Amino acid sequence: MLRQYELVERVRRYDPDADEELINRAYVFSMQAHGSQKRASGDPYYSHPIEVAGILTDLRLDDETIATAILHDTIEDTVATPEQIEKLFGPNVARMVDGVTKLSKIEAQSENERAAENLRKFLLAMSDDIRVLLVKLADRLHNMRTLHYIPSEAKRRRIAKETMDIYAPLAERVGMYEFMKEMQTLAFQQLEPEAYESITKRLEQLKEGGGDRIARIASGLTLLLGRHGIQAEVTGREKHPYSIWRKMTERHISFEQLSDVMAFRVVVADTEQCYRALGLVHERWPMVPGRFKDYISTPKRNGYRSLHTSVIHNEKVRIEIQIRSEAMHAQAEYGYAAHWAYKQGTAADVGGTKVSWIRDLVEILDHAESPEELLEHTRMAMYQDRIFAFTPNGELIQLPKGSTPIDFAYAVHTDLGNQAVGAKVNGRLVPLRTPIQNGDQVQILKSAAQKPQPEWMNFVVTGKAKATLRRFVRQKERVELIALGRKFYDEIVSRLPAPLKPDALGEAVKRLHLADENALMEAIARRTIDDAAVAEALMPGAEAGSRPVPQRDKVSIKGLTPGVAFRLADCCHPVPGDRIVGLRRPDAPVEVHAIDCPMLAALPEDADWVDLAWGDQSDGGTARLAVIIRNQPGSLATMAGILGQHAANILNLSLVHRDSSFHTFHVDLEVHDLAHLMRILAALRAAEPISQAERVRIGEEERWEAA
Repeated sequence: MLRQYELVERVRRYDPDADEELINRAYVFSMQAHGSQKRASGDPYYSHPIEVAGILTDLRLDDETIATAILHDTIEDTVATPEQIEKLFGPNVARMVDGVTKLSKIEAQSENERAAENLRKFLLAMSDDIRVLLVKLADRLHNMRTLHYIPSEAKRRRIAKETMDIYAPLAERVGMYEFMKEMQTLAFQQLEPEAYESITKRLEQLKEGGGDRIARIASGLTLLLGRHGIQAEVTGREKHPYSIWRKMTERHISFEQLSDVMAFRVVVADTEQCYRALGLVHERWPMVPGRFKDYISTPKRNGYRSLHTSVIHNEKVRIEIQIRSEAMHAQAEYGYAAHWAYKQGTAADVGGTKVSWIRDLVEILDHAESPEELLEHTRMAMYQDRIFAFTPNGELIQLPKGSTPIDFAYAVHTDLGNQAVGAKVNGRLVPLRTPIQNGDQVQILKSAAQKPQPEWMNFVVTGKAKATLRRFVRQKERVELIALGRKFYDEIVSRLPAPLKPDALGEAVKRLHLADENALMEAIARRTIDDAAVAEALMPGAEAGSRPVPQRDKVSIKGLTPGVAFRLADCCHPVPGDRIVGLRRPDAPVEVHAIDCPMLAALPEDADWVDLAWGDQSDGGTARLAVIIRNQPGSLATMAGILGQHAANILNLSLVHRDSSFHTFHVDLEVHDLAHLMRILAALRAAEPISQAERVRIGEEERWEAA
């Protein structure tokens, strides 16, 4: 364990003006507060915060951050209070200590809820001051170094998984790669002990078999660059076990097939020499295609800059080489810690581009509804497989692999994502679900009349886009459920034996123990309260001993969105003009069927049905047709031409049966209403190459497939 004078001396080596008294007071306070507490290893508890502070001295952090590290567990694990910390050490230290505190006392229902609540508080504190993150990462790193002392295997695995899922990606995001690698290795050892042991043994065998191969290759690189006037510091190492295991699993290859186990780092004076060194390396050894990455011209989102390449070395091995300047190397070693000069008062600007991803995480906090959703979206936002795309103005946007123009739009600005109606990629109009490739230029077409579309959820990949869309869908669903519930409510009231009193609705809300009138309407729409209970709450005694009154008026679904408050059944594909009924189930959208749907006969007699109406001038629905056409050139074009002439958009076209004379197709069409559908069917039947055209429903397909 570090002694008091050793810790102070470490800080004074890089910051002679550091507040020595502040650090000394924090050291003494932590020792006294933790007292006789012990860690699982048997060491005094206060040794942990002191070691965390020691880790942060390697990052050359300021005296307030060192004091925060020393005190970070005092509020959680001792009788010390936030007020005490603020009085003795100032508001900045008190605020950071509160941000780092792990909230283990929160009572939650599940591990996910505890993890999410911990993460929520942590991210909000981090958005105010990035130093909170640096202290938390050092705290987690030291806990991982001593994790093996915890006797419970389940607890070790839980901590290791949380480290792998959240803290290692966070370390990568701020450029603290050494922290990330050590955390991943220690977590990997707990989560996959057999794989860890196997890979570690293979690496040891490789060292024994290759002798001083790494030293020889590093020396050769140094000599090559030196002969051309480039002074370079070259170091080499094997990749860490987790990195090797991840590549083996992603590529489905064995350890023997993994050829780039060794990596070399070349540090030169400046950017110009980086590119000169790269040219010399590629001139000397053949480059592995697809393995070159220029993070100098297009830095990673965390500010990381370097040239990465892989070459086939003359020892018949594939090696990875990273080339960077001394300034880039400092950034890679210390990440954001290298950029924060707190002694001069230049605290982290969370509005700046370097930490814009923190803003994204905080926005996800606002949109997430459940702990599982928060953890899912946060992990999406932190994972590191990225691509780079450009706005028309040349601004660089970094996204996960597989991102679409909608993800790009939300990454630029939430309003742009909400109003997106189309996209051009490299000047060409593309569907919004098109995956963006590395280096694409993306232009988003927008309209003020546009709203987010629920179907975008099927293809967006970023946490920010998913969180924003889910929030919109939830809000839209609630508005439409309240509107539908009010229509059902009006129908219930119409069946009551007498007019309602003026305060009947308010009294009913109280009797049903609901928050307000809107909550009642939503419960009626979701059928979490049945109609009889609502009637009894509105007019006590009205239902007692009386026969149920049948529905008097059809309930209109006009103005509501299919797929939100109600769902059009896939079995019969009802369209405006069909007579329709609704099947109500608890906590599910109303399922709308055509009255002649074959599936209705299979449902139980006590199913909760309600008569529905489309409402005047309702427009839009999907119909399925079965069309038999002659097997001759141009027949399919004739059918498509007829559909186009009648302004019917084809959603799906499938060949269900073919023989030498006739082909049978199922066609899903967007139509305005039943009259529109009948006109289309009449035109198809009149066409010479079309033998038969009919509307088809589930249960009838087999007849058409055999036709």
